[in-house]
Amino acid sequence: MKRSLAAVSIALLTSGLLTGVATTAYAAPAAPTPEASAVARAEAALRANGAAVRAAAGETYAAYSSKVDPNGAAHTRYTRAYHGLRVAGGDFVVHTAPNGSFAGSSVGLVTPLAVGTTPRISAGKAAAAAKTLFKGTLTAVGTPELFVDASSGKGRLAWETVVTGWQPDGQTPSKFHVITDAATGSLIGSYDEIEMVAGTGNSVYSGTVTVDTTLSGSTYSMIDPVRGNGSTCDMNNGTSTCTTLTDADNTWGTGAPSNRQSAAVDAHFGAAKTFDYFKNVHGRNGIFGDGRGVPSRVHYGNNYVNAFWDGSRMTYGDGSGNANPLVSIDVAAHEMSHGVTENVVPGGLTYSGESGGLNEATSDIFGNMVEFYANTAADPGDYQVGEKININGDGTPLRYMYNPSLDGSSDSCWSTSTKNKDVHYSSGVANHFFFNLAEGTGATPYGTSPICGSAPAVTGIGRATAEKIWFRALDVYFTSNTAYVNTTNPANTARAYSLQAATDLHGVCSTQYKAVQAAWTAVNVAGSDTACPVGNDFSVSVSPAAGSVNPGGSVTATVATAITNGSAQTVTFSATGLPTGATASFSPASVTSGGSSTLTISTSASTPAGTYSVTVNGAGAAVTRSATYNLTVNGPPGCSQTNGTDVTIADSSTVESPITISGCTGNAGSASTVAVGIVHTYIGDLVVTLVAPDGSTYVLHNRTGGSTDNINQTYNVNLAGEVANGTWKLRVQDAASGDTGYLNTWTLNLTGSAPPSCGGSNATNVTISDNATVTSTVPVSGCTGNASSTSTVAVQIVHTYIGDLVVTLVAPDGSTYVLHNRTGGSTDNINQTYTTNLSSEVRNGTWTLRVQDAASGDTGYIDNWTLTL
Repeated sequence: MKRSLAAVSIALLTSGLLTGVATTAYAAPAAPTPEASAVARAEAALRANGAAVRAAAGETYAAYSSKVDPNGAAHTRYTRAYHGLRVAGGDFVVHTAPNGSFAGSSVGLVTPLAVGTTPRISAGKAAAAAKTLFKGTLTAVGTPELFVDASSGKGRLAWETVVTGWQPDGQTPSKFHVITDAATGSLIGSYDEIEMVAGTGNSVYSGTVTVDTTLSGSTYSMIDPVRGNGSTCDMNNGTSTCTTLTDADNTWGTGAPSNRQSAAVDAHFGAAKTFDYFKNVHGRNGIFGDGRGVPSRVHYGNNYVNAFWDGSRMTYGDGSGNANPLVSIDVAAHEMSHGVTENVVPGGLTYSGESGGLNEATSDIFGNMVEFYANTAADPGDYQVGEKININGDGTPLRYMYNPSLDGSSDSCWSTSTKNKDVHYSSGVANHFFFNLAEGTGATPYGTSPICGSAPAVTGIGRATAEKIWFRALDVYFTSNTAYVNTTNPANTARAYSLQAATDLHGVCSTQYKAVQAAWTAVNVAGSDTACPVGNDFSVSVSPAAGSVNPGGSVTATVATAITNGSAQTVTFSATGLPTGATASFSPASVTSGGSSTLTISTSASTPAGTYSVTVNGAGAAVTRSATYNLTVNGPPGCSQTNGTDVTIADSSTVESPITISGCTGNAGSASTVAVGIVHTYIGDLVVTLVAPDGSTYVLHNRTGGSTDNINQTYNVNLAGEVANGTWKLRVQDAASGDTGYLNTWTLNLTGSAPPSCGGSNATNVTISDNATVTSTVPVSGCTGNASSTSTVAVQIVHTYIGDLVVTLVAPDGSTYVLHNRTGGSTDNINQTYTTNLSSEVRNGTWTLRVQDAASGDTGYIDNWTLTL
């Protein structure tokens, strides 16, 4: 069976409502990783906030990556498919707060998709059109892919054809993407996937530097064992074979371009410093984020005046007359930063228009920051791009970040024509912004930065601060079609996202935030962000931001204030959103902004259990600022609680009911029980899931039972890996239309009861191969009489497509009881307890669990099973 490679996929069915999760995370003995928990929280937030990502009927989403901040806030990236078609420009980010609640989204779509999926133009015509656009030597025309092009923020059906070959110079490889309107056949756009520049080693540009190599026998190889075995090889001025450089004494090159090792030293050193920069400055584990090093190829082609990144490796030519290898550190880091961008944002920032300019600018920015980071005397940091390689032949650099228009083509200031420029020139707007943010406008040690129009001057905040703001904006906010200016979706702009990054790192209206605003304004990029106050203003924060209390008890937190503008003022505190029977007091009741107070929330014995968002207000002379405190009121002490509040289950909806456990020491039990009472006229519509306090999920009922009415069942669940205390939730999803009902009551018992002595377990793993039938046995002896009418079979099977499986219990007399019959589709793993009437069976004898894999493509194993008679 074919299955998705994505870690999590969420389906939007034709009703237009979020309805299902294709891959369910089951609890394991080890605690889930922060990233896995973040995806689970994002999944829940996405279900409840489909409109925030412009959700439409027929869509599916796949989690691409997740980043968790130190405070627990998280940012999960998703890709989007529409009726099975890839959506370019449909990616988005779901942001969740430290408590797991929805905190917003980054999304490129302006409106939900409503696109026909039948093309009027054939694939053959699209391929023929793409072929005519290719300039150079053609080697192959790929099969066109039908997809939804949403790079503009609105969807249209299109063909993407990849034409491969060699560019007109005969040496630069080409993977040329042509996008054709599937309704009219007109050209939407095109771009080339190959992104170009238009021991101790003596390098050409960086002087004498240290390079890490590998010793084998008596020979050193240019393979870096410290940075994921990144290697450097010699193309010998050809375009096919590359030989890893070796040396006998680990002293490489002479510094002269005529020595073949010299350029290799620059490339190897550049790859190492770029790896170190992203790891040590931004916490990213190499270019790809997984610790792998980057292969570098030097001496490519003959008189080849270029360098390029092809998605997996760096390639450098030797320049005109093979005398100026294009291996300077800013060029190397520029090209490898393309790899960072395309691995952070799904597919990278679209390589055309303003998003393409941001793509190129990101590489220029980080290329220069790596040059500063390397800090070599021979090539000190500056804000010029490619100043060492003399690609223009007159000693001038490729680009000037402090005044991009000096190259004669780049935009220093944004205009309505910026989007129509080559991406290497539309990059100038962001390059100029970054320089202003880091160094300021006017005369600087690196050049004079002009101001666009009548914008105010900018005071720089330093490279170290500016580079972190830009990386965070890229890392957690940019989408594939983020632009400079977007009148229909102003939130999806570099200005908005870099301001959010500055807020995350330094606070809203901080000095750094205001500098970001000013730096964008100085390059003529306006925004819809709220202007920072010019009068006296302050902020309010609560630490810790959450707490729990037993009924009748109290909890405290510190409420801090800070001056965000102007001078100090008196701030008076109050609180709203308190549960019944709870009161809030502040000591002192008022402070001068910059001071702090102690918040005490007191509850009564009758305060109902649950989690509440309490708003802490600070009233100043002219404005009131607020912060949120999440208060959890524990239920009565004990390891078992019931929630009998009815919750309506509407068609195609998901509802939750909480139970808060307190006073239950340690972890939950391995024989915990969940008693569920649901009134519903078609339980085959329902997915019932227990959600642990840490976000781990345990599926109790997954659309079985067909037209049967109501669920009234107690499920045995191994919760030994979960801390008992906290808020547990029963999540009920109605995954189809036509029947409704309500959650009547549910009871959680985290101690459970020990299984009766008549039964047993088998924890020996049994491999389940494709199209095979395997068995595992449990012998029972010393028991009297027949088995119970409520006997249970707890089954744990690890398998990547449970829709392939038939699971059967075989009694000692050969009678069979089918427990699972090819349901669940692409869901991973079976972790379920089945209640079976075995009252006609004698207890003693050998019982067998039979598992049949009835299809090809996925395998697994029986982990363990327990029989209770």
